[in-house]
Amino acid sequence: MTNTGMFFRMLFSAVFRRRSRAVMAVVASLVGAATLFCLAIICLAVPQQMNEEMRAYGANLIVTPTESTNADGKAGIDKAMVQHTTEMVKAKGSAKYATYRYENVRVNASPYVMAGVNAAQVKNLNHHWVVDGSWPTDGKVLVGRDIADAIGLRIGSAITIGYRASDNASTNGTSSNSSIDQQPKDGRVSSDIMDTSGTEFRVAGIVDTGGSEDSIIYATNADVNKLTGITRGVDVIEYSAGASDLAGLVSSINDMTSMHVKAQQVTKITASDTRIITMLQTLFWIVSLVVLVLTLVGVGTTISSIVSQRRNEIGLRKALGASSRAIGTEFYIESSLYGLIGGLIGTAIGYGLAGWLCMAVFERSIGFNWWLALVSVLFSALIAIVASIPPVHRATRIDPAVVLREE
Repeated sequence: MTNTGMFFRMLFSAVFRRRSRAVMAVVASLVGAATLFCLAIICLAVPQQMNEEMRAYGANLIVTPTESTNADGKAGIDKAMVQHTTEMVKAKGSAKYATYRYENVRVNASPYVMAGVNAAQVKNLNHHWVVDGSWPTDGKVLVGRDIADAIGLRIGSAITIGYRASDNASTNGTSSNSSIDQQPKDGRVSSDIMDTSGTEFRVAGIVDTGGSEDSIIYATNADVNKLTGITRGVDVIEYSAGASDLAGLVSSINDMTSMHVKAQQVTKITASDTRIITMLQTLFWIVSLVVLVLTLVGVGTTISSIVSQRRNEIGLRKALGASSRAIGTEFYIESSLYGLIGGLIGTAIGYGLAGWLCMAVFERSIGFNWWLALVSVLFSALIAIVASIPPVHRATRIDPAVVLREE
């Protein structure tokens, strides 16, 4: 039998004779590998999934016109500019968007804000909106909860909405003086603040978000055009952008002054996203440090126990001429073996745990990262070797004369 064969025979024989200690060392490495791999893969995957989840709670980027009136006399952002801006945003990553045209209207002579929207766009962008009933369609509006409570509206109720040019003079580029001289037409131009005439709509649904949306009446763009008698561009474009560099995207849009639009981040969304990810990463490092220390202690204690049990064997081998280097090498290889086995099993368990957590929290599966798995297994072996340095150092310093005298 060759020296290498004899070495591995002695190694596996030592492991087999002390199975309980070997299992304890493997379990210590397993727990550490499972915990660290689970945390690592979550920290890599969760920020992206969290970003997607946060985007479901509304826009993280809004675009508005820089001027209230364009050169062609139509206020707002026209369709061509909406399309151009959307192409710029989508070039940096996936994006969902919705456009809003705001008009001041009156209901029972009281002023309110009405928004002309594409219901499908708004529904796709704002998954967090709680809508009781249905979304706006032709002749039907979606009313904010605050307005519904104030007026006493329910689903199916009739609501008369009047448009006054004087209320929207600055928005539509029409002076208030000129609007006073115009005659009422379908309740659109009257300057009488007590005039309750207008167009009758039905309440299709009531929206409750807990925010400013609860004080707005939503209607289709076609109904708003018909009510006002004016077809113009939109006032706001809201984007849920997946761009990695959102600040850079904002700068690139704002730098193009010829577009006559300005972009800005929705800090409520981006700040929350950044804060949660930062807290998650901080927690990862804290827990990883604790797990690392516990793994080192567990493996180190087990190897110390093994060295103590094999003290007589080590003394005899040194008396027969075995070098301290050979004895140390055997223990280091034995420790790395425990680390590799524990790392392999722990990595598999850690991936299963990470997949379960992502499915339970985000309802999404998580891919397996082979490079991270390889690092996890090798790192487990390295931790086992580092943990065995103190007990192996003691083993190499055993005096065979003292040990054999005790026998």
